[in-house]
Amino acid sequence: MSSTSTGRVTIEEGVVFGTGSGRDLKCDVYTPPGRPENAPAVLMVHGGSWRNGDRTQLRGYGILIGREGYLCVCTEYRLLDEAAWPAQIHDVKAAIRWMRANSSRLGLDPERIVIEGNSAGGHLALLAAGTPGRPEFEGEGGNPGVPTDVAAVLAVYPPTDLATMKRGVNEPIASSEEPNKVAEIVRTGSPINYVTPDFPPTLLIHGTKDELVPYDQSVRMYQALEKAGVPVELHTYGNQPHAFDAQPEYGRQTAATMLAFLKRFVTNPAKVAVSKQAMP
Repeated sequence: MSSTSTGRVTIEEGVVFGTGSGRDLKCDVYTPPGRPENAPAVLMVHGGSWRNGDRTQLRGYGILIGREGYLCVCTEYRLLDEAAWPAQIHDVKAAIRWMRANSSRLGLDPERIVIEGNSAGGHLALLAAGTPGRPEFEGEGGNPGVPTDVAAVLAVYPPTDLATMKRGVNEPIASSEEPNKVAEIVRTGSPINYVTPDFPPTLLIHGTKDELVPYDQSVRMYQALEKAGVPVELHTYGNQPHAFDAQPEYGRQTAATMLAFLKRFVTNPAKVAVSKQAMP
């Protein structure tokens, strides 16, 4: 485990938050300037089709969001080559429980934990947001009984309705060795199937030229959430492909969009509501 500083954000790498498949599961913790107490927090979940990627992918967001006073945690989860579904969502839930159970030590507000993810990570973030307390998704990754509800969810080009995606893209969470279970896993693993009025405020970001995860995936989720009366925003990037935010200028814009959303719905929603009422 090592600790480094980027700007004024302190980064603690390789922090153990749980166990799975006989090994430690680790995250990197991005502490805001001044080590504030009771800070809002964001759990960040990487993408990679559930088979690739690691917790360093969202380092840029950890720094950009951390600079604005948010305690950020970039987490790993077991990839499909190591553990079959639903180990991935189990690990994400374990990270939420760890953050809440260690809120005093980390300096975060346990009632203001947000989850963010890109691509497959966005899928896991939305699924976690929509399934607090559901035993089939909670797993046994440590801190049993600690709630896994979140204050908001930020999802960037996420798969949301796996049954409507192209074969080969929509089924990676279902093992090819278990073809009889594919349909059920695709159904139960689709975040759109857990939309209720209790779903937390949601930000969706997507490029219209995404050929890996079609833009329609975010549109469908937006429509379902809006119909349920959930506070939801969809921010569209015209003619942009999958992972467009890897370009620095788009990454900064995306971080700014996330921060504006978090300010409205997490850090000070009452103040924002009063301000709106005061407008002529």
